[in-house]
Amino acid sequence: MRLLFEKEAIRVRHLQSDDKQLLVKWLSTPSVLEYYEGRDNPFDLEKVNKDFYSLDNGVSKFLVLYEGINIGYIQYYQVNDKTSSINDYSEDETNFGIDQFIGETEYWNKGIGTLLVSSMVEYLVEQKQAERVVMDPQVTNVRALKCYEKCGFKKVRILPKREFHEGEFRDCWLMEYKEPKKMNMV
Repeated sequence: MRLLFEKEAIRVRHLQSDDKQLLVKWLSTPSVLEYYEGRDNPFDLEKVNKDFYSLDNGVSKFLVLYEGINIGYIQYYQVNDKTSSINDYSEDETNFGIDQFIGETEYWNKGIGTLLVSSMVEYLVEQKQAERVVMDPQVTNVRALKCYEKCGFKKVRILPKREFHEGEFRDCWLMEYKEPKKMNMV
């Protein structure tokens, strides 16, 4: 198992081929799909293979374990014209985007998402020299918005009709975590 990082009870490891059935399970659960892909868009093995395993699109993909149990998924990518349609940022900066979900719903509302997101931000800042980390959650995903704000993300602007979800285009927030500039001491 190739571990990306471990912090407290969270371990984040590279996605492996034998994780496919977990992704099928999670991404066919209506409560998970409510904010990730849509309840009208459940995944089967073919769709998991296509969306998570057949693309080399600059996205780094990981499974999330909590106390040794597989509970979710997280990915990151450097924001550029190939990986993101968000064009607010200069390619002269080191900016990353992240997406994640906890697929085991009994682990919701326990602070695990906050630990996961803040740990990934810390990893990206320390190991990848990220100057900024961005996300684009739907404006109606109140639980996620609160989690991200706890992790230091700020709402930048509304992305109107950003995501086609359950038969309609939905607005999303562009949210960012910006690494504070370190002052040089003389």
